[in-house]
Amino acid sequence: MPTPSMEDYIEQIYLLIEKKGFARVSDIAENLSVHPSSVTKMVQKLDKDNYLTYEKYRGFSLTSKGKKVGQRLVYRHELLEQFLRVIGVKEESIYEDVEGIEHHLSWESIDRIVDLVQYFEEDEKRIEELRKIQLKNEEHQQ
Repeated sequence: MPTPSMEDYIEQIYLLIEKKGFARVSDIAENLSVHPSSVTKMVQKLDKDNYLTYEKYRGFSLTSKGKKVGQRLVYRHELLEQFLRVIGVKEESIYEDVEGIEHHLSWESIDRIVDLVQYFEEDEKRIEELRKIQLKNEEHQQ
């Protein structure tokens, strides 16, 4: 089981490979706001744990295990963004909120969030009712 830090790297590597066909240490460092040396250390650890294959000076690629974990992490991230939108969180807060909570939820909790998002999206009236409740609660708070 990868640590939260390992998950961040796997997710970034997966996204870069999906977008560009490859992932470079410099791109990962920039996206995660870390030093390239930190990326190199983590890449070596991910190689040791069989999430990717690393060849010094030649780059790296995700193993099937790494791809599977990467897909699941991207899915989790996108789901949580979708969930926060559905429940009315302001767009400018969503990314940071997801980054703060994504590593602290069990996969069972993620499955229940899937159910809840589906429940709301199957009937727009449910979202409208939620917005009415939120508006009423905001009025009471003022």
